[in-house]
Amino acid sequence: MNERVAMQAANPRIDGRSIYLDHHATTPVDPRVLEVAIRMMVEEYGNANGVENIHGEHAARAVAEAKEQIARSVSAEPDDVHFTSGSTEAIQLAISHAIATHRSPLRVAMTRVEHKAVIDTVVKAERMGLVEKSWIAVDDKARLDWQSLERVLDEGVDLVCVMAANNEVGTIYPVQKIAHAAREQGAGVLVDATQAIGRMALDLDEGILDYVVLSAHKIYGPKGVGALISPGFDRSSIYGLQGAHHPTPNVAGIAAMGRACELMELEGAKESGRLAMLRDRLQERLIALVPDLTVNGDKASRLPHNLHFSAAGAPNEVVLSRLRGKLSISSGSACNAGAQEPSHVLRAMGLPDALLESCLRIGLGRSTTLGDVESAAILIGDAIHDVRMNFSGASHV
Repeated sequence: MNERVAMQAANPRIDGRSIYLDHHATTPVDPRVLEVAIRMMVEEYGNANGVENIHGEHAARAVAEAKEQIARSVSAEPDDVHFTSGSTEAIQLAISHAIATHRSPLRVAMTRVEHKAVIDTVVKAERMGLVEKSWIAVDDKARLDWQSLERVLDEGVDLVCVMAANNEVGTIYPVQKIAHAAREQGAGVLVDATQAIGRMALDLDEGILDYVVLSAHKIYGPKGVGALISPGFDRSSIYGLQGAHHPTPNVAGIAAMGRACELMELEGAKESGRLAMLRDRLQERLIALVPDLTVNGDKASRLPHNLHFSAAGAPNEVVLSRLRGKLSISSGSACNAGAQEPSHVLRAMGLPDALLESCLRIGLGRSTTLGDVESAAILIGDAIHDVRMNFSGASHV
C-alpha cells in the first residue's frame, strides 16, 4: 500500500478525465488523417467512378494514391489493393474467392486463436458444404504449435488462415515461415494483419501471401473502411452478386486509410519502441501493485502496445465496472463484448478458470503518455484490490 500512496502523490493525474487504453478495439482518428478525410468530403467531393469530369478525376486520383500508400506498407502492388468496409468484409471476400477458385469443398486450416471473423466465416461455409475445416493448435502462450501445422499440411490443405498478431494477447506469428511451409504443400495463405500493420514487417514481394486483410480504424483511420490485398482477387468470380457492378468508392475513407498507412510506415517503428517502453513500465507497476498478477501471451514476442493479464480473485466484469468513466480497457476482443463464455483465444491457450474470468486487455496508443500509464496502474491496482476485498475475501490481499 505504501508504494500505491507514493505513486498517487507523484502522479496526480486521476482527475476525472477518462484515460483511453483500448487501442486494440479501435483507435482515435489522427488529426492528420482527419484532415485528408475532410478535404475529400468538402473540397474534392467528386465520384471516383465519374472520371468524365474534373471532380471525378480528382477523386479517382485520390483512390489511386491511397492504393499506392497502402501497397507500400506491405510491399505489394497497387492494383492488388481492393477496398472493403473493414477487415470482416475483407475476410469474407477472401474466403469466398478461395472457395470459388478451388475445388469444392475448400480445405481450410486455421489456428484456434484466429479472430472470430475468420472462424465464423469458415464455420458458416462448412455448414453450407463449401468448406472442410481443420484446426492448428497453440500452446499456453498462444504460440503456434508447429507440429500441429505440419500434421494439418500433410493431410492436405487448400488455404491456411493465420493472423499476423493476436488481437487479444498480442502474440506475434512467424508469417513468412508459415507461408513458406504452406506453399511447399501447395496451400494458399490468408493473413489477418489487422492488428499488425505498421507494427511488424509484412512483405508480399515474394508472392507467398494470397490474401492480406487490413482495417483503417486500428491504425488511426476512420471506421468503415478496410482493404483486401490479393494478387489474384477478382470480385466477379466470388459467389453471390457482388462484382456485378462497381460500387461508388468511399473516397474520403479510402484516402484517409491511405494516409493512415503512410503515417504508420513513416512513424510506426519509432512509435512501437516508445509504446513498448510504456507497456513494460505499466507491466512493472502492475506487478508491484497487484499480488499474484499473471501476464498472458508470449512476453518475448508480442505486439509492442499490448498488455494482457489476469488477477485471480477479481472478476473482470466487476473490475471494469469500478474503472468505468475513469479508464477504458477491456476483457478481450470488442467483437466478443457481452458474450457469456470466456474468450476462445484464452480457452485455446488452456488458461485455468481463475485466470479466464479475471483477464484484462490493455492497448496503448499514439496519444498515451507516461502519466496515463502511471495513473492507469493506480486505478487498476486499486480496483483489483477493492474487488478482491469485497468479492474474494482477504486471502489475496
